[in-house]
Amino acid sequence: MDTQGIEQMLSVLRSTAAQASGTTPVAAPTAGGMDFAEVLKSSIDKVNTTQSQANQMAEKLAAGDTSQNLHEVMIALQTASVSFQEMVQVRNRLVSAYQDMMNMQI
Repeated sequence: MDTQGIEQMLSVLRSTAAQASGTTPVAAPTAGGMDFAEVLKSSIDKVNTTQSQANQMAEKLAAGDTSQNLHEVMIALQTASVSFQEMVQVRNRLVSAYQDMMNMQI
């Protein structure tokens, strides 16, 4: 998952929090026409693709495919793991921000 997507999500969250508190938000960079749901779905799809490719490579290696290099497979598996952990952390931050917003008094 790229950091640009995370920055876009954070700018949307900051803008929403500023609107909820009644202050005017600082001009947040737009997502290039993409809304929050599209950015989130795109990021999740990238993580899913990374994991699928890593699993396919590992299955081929386990089946004895000589075109698969052990080092490349291990790197792909670690990349998939790190991207999944990053996605979980983003989800945790989003849930935390949502809970903070729900606890705000109007």
